[in-house]
Amino acid sequence: MITTPLTTELVRGVAELEQTDRGLLPHRLPAWARAQCVDPQLALAESQPAGARIALRTTATRIELDAVATKRSYLGAPPRPDGVHELVVDGEVHARATLPPGDMVTLDLRTGAAGHERGEPRTLVFAGLPPGVKDVELWLPHDETTELVALRSDAPVTPLPRTRRTWLHHGSSISQGSHASSPLSTWPAVAARAAGVDLVNLGLGGSALLDPFTARTLRDTPADLVSVKLGINLVNHDLVRLRGFTSAVHGFLDTLREGHPTTPLVVVSPILCPIHEDVPGPTAFDPAGLATGELRFRATGDPAEVAAGRLTLTVVRAELARIVAERAVDDPALSYLDGRLLYGEDDAARLPLPDHLHPDTETHRLIGERFAAMALSPAARPALSATRG
Repeated sequence: MITTPLTTELVRGVAELEQTDRGLLPHRLPAWARAQCVDPQLALAESQPAGARIALRTTATRIELDAVATKRSYLGAPPRPDGVHELVVDGEVHARATLPPGDMVTLDLRTGAAGHERGEPRTLVFAGLPPGVKDVELWLPHDETTELVALRSDAPVTPLPRTRRTWLHHGSSISQGSHASSPLSTWPAVAARAAGVDLVNLGLGGSALLDPFTARTLRDTPADLVSVKLGINLVNHDLVRLRGFTSAVHGFLDTLREGHPTTPLVVVSPILCPIHEDVPGPTAFDPAGLATGELRFRATGDPAEVAAGRLTLTVVRAELARIVAERAVDDPALSYLDGRLLYGEDDAARLPLPDHLHPDTETHRLIGERFAAMALSPAARPALSATRG
């Protein structure tokens, strides 16, 4: 077997690979950005390699990956499913596999206490690949921190040539893929595959908060199309009032435009989330659900305080539409997409959000297919323009 060093030419969709004592840890935010925020939620989310994949061209019929998976356990909640690795050969899913436990993190949702146990690397084996030259992508789990240790194959591998447009996307846990069953079933991956584009997914669970370091990361990342899905986490955290939200959105877009002055840019508002349409945050775990072993969320804010500037999704959508319409006068490559066109009231009646906040796999597929048609297809620009306001 041939061992091939892992580099960012092979590992696509990441900002950098951090050298550790065991191997390489993929990061979706660069080190300088991570240094500007000590939030453990952000550290967890950005180290989970949503959208990342090992992309290569080879005649190999057997590929092996040594890696360390960090498993999470929440006390008082159902066991979390293992992160899934999906192997794609010439565009078709060839195999799916999960790593046995490596590192283990245990979290108590009631107290916030956390424990960590260090584990050992394990090996994934993908055998029986078709003969001949082929394009292979091994998609890493979107929701499980995975330290890469070694890549082996029974024939040489080379990086997959970069021939497709690059789509750079930023959003919340929904964009990262929360509750999707595999990396290819997250809505950004569904959309990217449907549109034939290369995905860079900067969806950060709980951390789409208009942080300046995120805007600078987007600014510095090459892309042919950029989309930012904003709003739900600002409401979840009850982080800002309307006055601060407006200026923060302008500042975020200003920074992004420094690196992408004419790149098509789509601002996407939140999908329908009934608990927060007219009720502000913060969002909290539902204690009644925890009592029965279910993980659900509830809105805890007071609707009467919306008049004083508290954010709801209704407020967020109206302000985003207004901001984009105002800026688009001088920025014809800027468009607005109402998230309810991706998942709205009719969809919620048929496919309710299981935990009141995140979509399931079927809903991810629906959102991804709609986004591909509305924002990534050649005919998307007129459709996007029509959704402004």
